[in-house]
Order: sequence, then C-alpha cells, then structure tokens
Amino acid sequence: MTDKTAVNAGAGFSLSNAQKTILTVLRIAIGWHFLYEGVTKLFVSGWSAAPYLQTSTWVFSDFFHWIAATPWALRVVDLLNIWGLTLVGIGLMLGCFTRIASLFGVLLLLMYYLAHPPLISSDFRLPAEGRYFVINKNLIELLALCLFIVFPTRTFAGLDRLCSGLTARIKKYLEGRERGSLQDRTEPAPESLSRRELVGNLAAVPVLGLFAWGANRKHNFEKMHAITGATITLQETALKDLKGELPAGTVGNLKMSRLILGCNLIGGWAHARDLIYVSSLFKAYNTDRKVFETIELAEKAGINMMQLVTQQYPLFHKYCKLVSNKMQTMCQVYPTEKDMKTDIDKAIDAGATTLYVQGAYAERFVHSGRVDLLGKCLDYMKSQGYVAGIGSHAIEVIIEAEKAGLNPDYYVKTLHHDRYWSAHPRENRVPFSVDQGRSSDHNHFHDNMFDLFPEQTIEFMRQVRKPWVAFKILAGGAIPPHDGFQFAFDNGADFICVGMFDFQIVEDVNITLEALAKCSQRVRPWLA
Repeated sequence: MTDKTAVNAGAGFSLSNAQKTILTVLRIAIGWHFLYEGVTKLFVSGWSAAPYLQTSTWVFSDFFHWIAATPWALRVVDLLNIWGLTLVGIGLMLGCFTRIASLFGVLLLLMYYLAHPPLISSDFRLPAEGRYFVINKNLIELLALCLFIVFPTRTFAGLDRLCSGLTARIKKYLEGRERGSLQDRTEPAPESLSRRELVGNLAAVPVLGLFAWGANRKHNFEKMHAITGATITLQETALKDLKGELPAGTVGNLKMSRLILGCNLIGGWAHARDLIYVSSLFKAYNTDRKVFETIELAEKAGINMMQLVTQQYPLFHKYCKLVSNKMQTMCQVYPTEKDMKTDIDKAIDAGATTLYVQGAYAERFVHSGRVDLLGKCLDYMKSQGYVAGIGSHAIEVIIEAEKAGLNPDYYVKTLHHDRYWSAHPRENRVPFSVDQGRSSDHNHFHDNMFDLFPEQTIEFMRQVRKPWVAFKILAGGAIPPHDGFQFAFDNGADFICVGMFDFQIVEDVNITLEALAKCSQRVRPWLA
C-alpha cells in the first residue's frame, strides 16, 4: 500500500506531490527558525526572558510582570523558552511528533504575541524587525503551524511518515500471520522500505547537519563582533553592579535623588567644542527606543528626577504610557520680556513636576537690568502651585536674585573647575559670555566652559541658604566623573544634574555614592 493509498483510504484526504513538498519545506523552515532561536538563547550567557516580560504593556501585562518578578517562575519560563524552542525546532525539522511539536510551537508563539502584540502603542524599547500592526511574524508562524496540527502529518516526508510506513507494513504482516496461522506458518517477513522511501523521509537529516555547521560558524563569528546580544539584556545585567541605594534630598514637597538625569545627551546637545559631528552622533544613537531604555535604567538605578525641555515631553509621555510614570521631571522654561507666561504654561500643560527659568534666559533678564521680571516669572510659577527655581551659568544672576529678595525654592547653577585642556585662559573670560556666541580663537569662549569663575561660585553659594542643583559639572565631558562629582559635592552642591548615556548610568550612580561618602568636609551645609 502506497502512502497516497493509505491516506485516501484512511482519511479520505489527498495532496499532490507538489503540495506535500511545499508544506514539508515550510515545516522545515519554521523548524529551522525555532531551533535557531532556542540554540542562540542557550549559548548567550545570562540570557533571560525577564526584559521581554517586564516590558509587556497589554491586558496580560500584570501576569507577565509577575513572572519576571518571581525567581522560580522566571526560571521555569527561561527553561521552557530555551528547550521548548529547541525541541520544537528539532521535531519540525525532522518531521518527528509533528503535531505535538506544532501544538507546543503554537502555545509559545501565542505567549510571545500576547506579551507584545503589534498594536498602536507598541513598545519602542524592544528590538524589532519592523513596525507592524496586528499581524506580525509570530502570528503568521502560529497560523502556519496550525496547518500541521489539522493536516495528516504522515503525508509529509519525515520520521512520522517513515514510522507510519513501517507500522503499516508490520501491521499487514501480523494480520497475514493471523489469517494464515491455521493453514500456513511460513508467512513471509514484512517487506522492507525502499531506498527511495528511506532517503525521502530522512531528507531533513542533512539539513539539520547544515544547520549545526552554520550555527556554529555564526556563533564563533559573533563572539568576535562588537554586538553580542540585545542591548536591553545587557543593560538589565548591569544593575547587579550597583553598590548601594542612591540617597535623596527634599526640595519643597519634592523628594529628589542626589543624581539627576540631564537631557542634553538625549536632546543631542553635545557641547563638543569644534567636533561638529558629535551632536548628530548623539541623536543617531539615542533613538526613541534607546531613550526609553535609558530612562528606565535610570529609574531602576534609583534616579527619580530628570531634566527636560517642553519639546521633549511628547516622547516622555510615550515612555510613561509604555513603561512607568514614576519619573519626575524638572522642566527648563524660556520666558522673555515680551512673553513671560506662554512657555511656563506649556510646561505646566505638559505635566512637569517642577519648573525653573533656564540659565541663558535668566541671564538676559539680569544682564539687561530687569531682575524684577525674573522675579515675576518666579512668582507666576509658584502661584500655579509649583516648586520653582532659577537657573544660571553666571553667578551674577544668583547674586542679583538674592540682593533683590527673590525667593526661589532652589537654584540650578553650573559648577566645575577649570583644570582641563580646553578651558580658555582666565584673563579672557567674560561674564555672561556663555550662550552668547563662540569665538574661533582657542583662547576665548567656544562652548568650552560653563562656570567661568568657579571660585566665585563656590564662595557666594556658601552664603546662600537655598538648595543647589549643580549642572555642567563635567564641563560638557571634559572632566572625568570621579573628579567632577567629588568637586561638586565637596563645594556645596546638594544635587548634581548629569547627562548620561544608558551604559554610563550604573557607573555614575556608583561614583555618586562614593563621592557622597567622601565629602565630609563640605564648604556648605546640606540644604536639601
């Protein structure tokens, strides 16, 4: 009895050879994909499904978050992923227990799909091959595997058909023996499989060998490559290197981490002197997904405040919708003499946690002799119920604000020393010159200094009894963090605001902890 005859007789179902060939190739291709996914997870050190589960945002997100947060459940899920994908892949490639393998494959794909369906608010943090809506490769593969559940698998080349053929021959032989047992006990042995049938059903074995050879070559090649795994997995593992809990201070009714996440790196403002390509490089690196990863990693490392400008809030709100709404924001506002309220209102409408007048704008008020207008901006922000501050690069702003009796809740003032190569000579430093143009002369300002007279800043701030957020403490990347952090805290800063790439966050938190532990000889008491 041929395979086609057996199918027609047993199931009333028949496929042409071309149809069976296409479906067999489809089965092997899906099996290859499953097997590769499982093997790569097996050989990536420390791989875990935790990031994928933690970033789930759909209706089943609570369940997936629970798995990620429960060690034993996560361990079970990790093992099911690695070995489930691997065994399903082998089964599909070899055509062995095809229906069972397909069923388990459907269940795995369904879980992947439910954790991250490609809907309107898909999570940007996850590595993706494209921007899909409702239908993605998980769903398509799931539907394809359903074919192998409902179709008779013994019609396709593979071990299932090989076993089915052997079983049919043995069954025919035994039936013949039973019928002839009373008359003739010399029933011939069951006919053996033809060479063509054997080769056809074992055709996937060389494909499995090709897979093993290719996967090994690719693995060895990627060990030498700069990128060896998904960024989200690498960053999760970095959290284990944290050396403690980041302390916080209180400003008004706000509890703020001593280390604040700056917005310049995310915004692409590099302050790279004459390296004109760096800002574009920052923007290219900090995609929406990378920004989300950076903020989330900062949150998990203990940072609960970040600096923003109003145009960055749409992206921040998307982060809040997809990931978390626990991060607080310190928004720079840009009031002018002609319009003091519009930008403040934009920041309020955007949902800022606290507001402060951005340094360059505060300096324009003071430099033009209109410190009274700066006071009106401050009063307006406070009248709206906000903890409000004043920013500046020039210490003259704070001097005039204190002299005028302004009452900000905090100051945001630059602080860094000038012991770095690109700092221009002291005799060429002009007050209020930061943000007022760049000179082509190396000995004059060219986006290279942000506290022109640090000793004046330190001396005057010793007298000020307001919390101080120090920023530009690394002089736009010219000063090493260990040096800049220690200098800021030793000389009176209550908080430091630092622009950070995602891969710097854990290290910077640890440096902050070390600096705080060492600054027992501060020149100024803690005021927050």
